[in-house]
Amino acid sequence: MQRVCSWVMVILTGVASPGVFAQDRPSVRLEAVAEQAVVQEASLNGTVNPLRSSGISASVAGLLKTLHVDVGDRVVAGDLLAELDHELVDWQSRAAGAEVEEARARLAEADRRLQEARSVGAGRNIAATEVSARESEVAAATASLARLEAERQQIDVQVDRHRLVAPFDGVVSHRSLDLGEWVTPGTELLRLVDTDNLALDFQVPQDYFARLNDDSELWVSHHNDQIEADIVTLVPVNDAQSRTFLLRADRPGNLAVLPGMAVRATLRITTGERGLTVPRDAINRYPEGRVTVWVAELAENDTYTVSEKRVWPGTSFSGRVEITRGLDGGEQVVVRGNENLSEGVTVRIAERESN
Repeated sequence: MQRVCSWVMVILTGVASPGVFAQDRPSVRLEAVAEQAVVQEASLNGTVNPLRSSGISASVAGLLKTLHVDVGDRVVAGDLLAELDHELVDWQSRAAGAEVEEARARLAEADRRLQEARSVGAGRNIAATEVSARESEVAAATASLARLEAERQQIDVQVDRHRLVAPFDGVVSHRSLDLGEWVTPGTELLRLVDTDNLALDFQVPQDYFARLNDDSELWVSHHNDQIEADIVTLVPVNDAQSRTFLLRADRPGNLAVLPGMAVRATLRITTGERGLTVPRDAINRYPEGRVTVWVAELAENDTYTVSEKRVWPGTSFSGRVEITRGLDGGEQVVVRGNENLSEGVTVRIAERESN
């Protein structure tokens, strides 16, 4: 009875073994070797800079009387930021205004006397020289009024310059003086930064300048995303110490950054060449410098036999690696599950991951 049971177990094992063996085969993912345009990539570190950042200063000297904003306040263009003591120039403005009114009255009287003389008639009831004299009086009064109006306008400008207004929308990032301190012309009182219009500035190695063209792309790393940014300016001036030039890009609308923040990006430059490429995950690197991929060939029943093949990598870009030697094109390479493969082993295709 025991011998019969043993034979039954052997038969059952033989029947079940194909399925069992299939399940024991390594599970891998494959991708085909592709021919595509070769792109050169450069990793860049940059800084977020505001397009406008101004040190707000007064053009006249005076005592700081009032501060209408503080650090961190957001303002719009035209908002009053600070005032210097302008009491003296206010009085000067009033005096200048009174002198203007007095000059207007003199001009009106001189013009009345001239019109009266002309109505009488020069040469009949009044001397012609008198008419000329009254015309001169009108001209002198007109000139005097113009001079006094100009002086009053000059004083009014002085009054306005005691008030500092925001030249653009922004945030007050720094304050240098406090109430009661003496302000001299050109001394920075406040720092105003435009936090809405930002640029991404990168120092790029000089070797890349001649290679950049309209097809070049800049991809900014933000958390786990890659966001494309438009390149707007290349400054053709080289830094003699770092051997770099400035590349400026617009901040993408969906990139949440602040002035002064560090930013990382990848610059992709087309080389004009085409080559064979494989996914980066297909590459196996060994300590002695050898680089290989596992090539899979169809066997039977949707199974593949793998063999290791040495390759010579070139440029890496967009998650792929250019292969300059070792592959002919069209091969299937293992990109997932290649950690524990051995030469000639039979593998099965893993089920595709759901998106």
